[in-house]
Amino acid sequence: MKRADDHTADSGAAPNLEARRSSILGQRVKAFRTARRLTLRELGDLTGTTASFLSQLERGLSGANTSTLMGIANALGINVADLFDEGEALPHKVVSRSERPALPASGGCHKTLLSRRPLRDLEVYSGEFDVGGSTGDQPYTHGNSHEMFLVLRGRLQLTLGQESFILEAGDSIEYSSSTPHKTVNIGDTPAEVVWIISPPTSGAADLDQYVIRNSLASGSPEQTSESSEG
Repeated sequence: MKRADDHTADSGAAPNLEARRSSILGQRVKAFRTARRLTLRELGDLTGTTASFLSQLERGLSGANTSTLMGIANALGINVADLFDEGEALPHKVVSRSERPALPASGGCHKTLLSRRPLRDLEVYSGEFDVGGSTGDQPYTHGNSHEMFLVLRGRLQLTLGQESFILEAGDSIEYSSSTPHKTVNIGDTPAEVVWIISPPTSGAADLDQYVIRNSLASGSPEQTSESSEG
């Protein structure tokens, strides 16, 4: 039989736990938002909420429904679970080439994610282009971030708006990710490149399309998706 003071303690445990969860959620949202260099107003515009609501959320003074949390997580390039994770990722971890999350090959372009999730200050991708391979028929944009394109090997043509540039091994170029861009391997050998983007422009839905190569080879449903980043 429980004593009266045991019942009192139990009744106070739930509110305390809920307050702790709200505090953790608020701290995590603020940490990821500031890492992405987003103001409260900018995050509100991305998620259909307001700066006032987000301020309350970050201070642990209010909660959010699942739909809103999913929108916030996607805008920050993370999963909802990341908003409640008190642990920190190990700062040093070697990721082998075979462990890189990858997109299914498309248009002769093989793209892998080098950055570890959740993304904070930047995102980095590696790309391999077959001879004649490209990022697609049409130029594309993503966000309004600073992007660097580095050629490791091969000879490629990068189109930026109305301009075109020929880059070879060791060459790099920087531009805004809001500028329509397209890459084509115009050399007679495969090419390899790196994209570096800061702050990140990919949301959780974009990153979820990247899976370990072994999963791609086994016929995972993710094979039908293609990201527009990089």
